[in-house]
Amino acid sequence: MFAKKLRVALAVLFWTGITALFLDLTGALHLWLGWMAKVQMLPAVLALNAGVIALLVVLTLLFGRIYCSVICPLGVFQDGVSRLHLTLRRKKSRPAFSYRPERKWLRYGVWVLFVVAIIAGVHAFVVILAPYSAYGRMVTEFLRPVAIWVNNLLAGWAERAGSYAFYERVVWVRSLPVLIVALVSLVVVVVLAWRGGRTYCNTICPVGTTLGLLSRFAAFRPVIDADKCKHCKACEHACKASCIDIAGGKGIDYSRCVDCFNCIGTCKFDALRYRFAWRGRGDSTVKPWNDGKLPQALVKPWNDGKLPQALVQPWNDGSSLPTRSGVPDAGRRAFLGGAAIAVGTAALRAQGREGIDGGLAVIEGKKAPKRVTPITPPGSLSARNMASHCTACQLCVSACPNGVLRPSTEAGTFMQPTSSFERGWCRPECTRCSEICPSGAICRISREEKTAIQTGHAVWVRENCLPAAEGIACGNCARHCPSGAILMVPLDPSDPGSVQIPSIDPERCIGCGACEHLCPVRPLSAIYVEGNTAHRKI
Repeated sequence: MFAKKLRVALAVLFWTGITALFLDLTGALHLWLGWMAKVQMLPAVLALNAGVIALLVVLTLLFGRIYCSVICPLGVFQDGVSRLHLTLRRKKSRPAFSYRPERKWLRYGVWVLFVVAIIAGVHAFVVILAPYSAYGRMVTEFLRPVAIWVNNLLAGWAERAGSYAFYERVVWVRSLPVLIVALVSLVVVVVLAWRGGRTYCNTICPVGTTLGLLSRFAAFRPVIDADKCKHCKACEHACKASCIDIAGGKGIDYSRCVDCFNCIGTCKFDALRYRFAWRGRGDSTVKPWNDGKLPQALVKPWNDGKLPQALVQPWNDGSSLPTRSGVPDAGRRAFLGGAAIAVGTAALRAQGREGIDGGLAVIEGKKAPKRVTPITPPGSLSARNMASHCTACQLCVSACPNGVLRPSTEAGTFMQPTSSFERGWCRPECTRCSEICPSGAICRISREEKTAIQTGHAVWVRENCLPAAEGIACGNCARHCPSGAILMVPLDPSDPGSVQIPSIDPERCIGCGACEHLCPVRPLSAIYVEGNTAHRKI
């Protein structure tokens, strides 16, 4: 069917594009594909993007939950997992899917909590459930390291060939709590999709529930002709949303239908079509099979209620699991293989890598100071704006070329980006995070504007400073300050020849972190940046 082929092609296009955004190591793809992140439902809502919201609402009222089956990357990912299961399953004679009643208490209970959390500002709960954000964390934590390892392999080959088209990157854990959340989300989504197709979309996902309320009134939808239906259940067994009830006569539950078009074309009696059905012109209920009466053969207990001896005795004497030519069950094999990959990835990422100097001595790594106020990225305006608009999708974290952004571990801003300078500093010429943020949490700024935005201010720690504590001349912070906010002055004002210490001009400091990152003192720098609650122009 053409509609299904078109839907699959568009779904693959969106899924590939959004995945590429999180894997992009150059920053070039955001110029062409950045709009795909901005048409996601929750980022559009938090950004108050009325045009995108109106487009998604109209699209749903016209064609149903096309968003869930085409635009949402987590929905397309579930389709891929379900398809893999159907390909590997051993008992292909059994139906792939079957009707399951709607779990209204769970579905609408989660939706109510989600809406209340948005209104109350409990964004940690919101970002965990948001489908786009959940998928972004999965890709960032588990697939991006693979992309970096491939990049480093190519960099090694290119260097041996005399080319520097690639350069090596370091794989490191930005936040262990975020890694755990991403792993739990991945396991839940994979297990539910493996066993029941779109179970996550129709029981947990609040975006799916919201669009489901609108899709009840869709103008175009699959419609069952009750007079032609022969109760063969071919459409029911093809429905990955498990929303078609033939035996009970309820027909299609349009609030759960994701318009995948799997059911279209399965009916041999031409009783199911996708057509205009607004205002009851497409009543999709069917007559209950056998007028709702069960046949006598099903009423009587099978075998007079007695289990056969083969089922009473422990199968295979309970001694071992069955195998086919020594190969375990495909579902179990896939699950164990996926778990092994996830655990292996986490273990490899958890391995810290310290620097080594020319004499092969291990250089102690930097540690983040305890900041009273976290530092939010330039363009985020304030900590309050960041907390109320960020979806914690990790797109800016993965795209930061300087290793400055990392997810917060604070309860109120959990998984939202903050700046820290153990591995780099926020260079004035870089505006990557402001260019790619889809939710308005980081407003787009130019390079000129960034040099005039103060996200924090430097603080000097006298007891850690080499000149003040040990009398050793340094001045590294002053030499590398891009805004000229640090000057070296004599430790003893009465002796111009005494060792010099840094003096900070808070009116010129922009909080870029160059002084903190390049300070030679370890593990805690002698100068660090304290964040501003609200950014200011200097």
